[in-house]
Amino acid sequence: MPRAIISPSVLASDFGQLTAECKRMIKDGAEWLHMDVMDGHFVPNITMGAPVLASVHKGVPGIFMDCHMMVSEPERWVDDIADAGGAMYTFHLEATKNPAALIDQIHKRNMKAGVAISPDTPSEAIADEVGKAADMLLVMTVHPGRGGQKFIEKCVPKVAELRARFPEKDIEVDGGVGPKTVGVCADAGK
Repeated sequence: MPRAIISPSVLASDFGQLTAECKRMIKDGAEWLHMDVMDGHFVPNITMGAPVLASVHKGVPGIFMDCHMMVSEPERWVDDIADAGGAMYTFHLEATKNPAALIDQIHKRNMKAGVAISPDTPSEAIADEVGKAADMLLVMTVHPGRGGQKFIEKCVPKVAELRARFPEKDIEVDGGVGPKTVGVCADAGK
């Protein structure tokens, strides 16, 4: 089983001090930084895009940007995110018709590929072929598109189901994870 990795969301940062915030998170033990990219279409909010990611990549050399793409047409943004220094490109299964082809496209740009599922999507929606091809699977424990939501505990069994199907795969939990909820997430991923 893969080891636990801390990837805090940059969404909670002071964007006026984004480089300093990212450096602080790395200094405080984060291995990856979770970059929530929202387009105003797949989700109603708009956050950062490739230009902001490129600035962070330049300001924090060696950073592993875990790019969570809450966007429509995720195929459209692979090159921009790769050029901006993205290390992991995680798309929503609900936003694409051909996840296997998208994983190949991501890998061709030398990024790891992640597949995310929203709270209303069952873990079984990740076909074996897709799960095996992906580098990481992401279980949303809040509805995508807004920070600060309450953790949805009924999503946790999806982590255990995915761990049983993909025992060596990285599985990420996103949304409402903190001191009170991290234990149940970690236990489900064992």
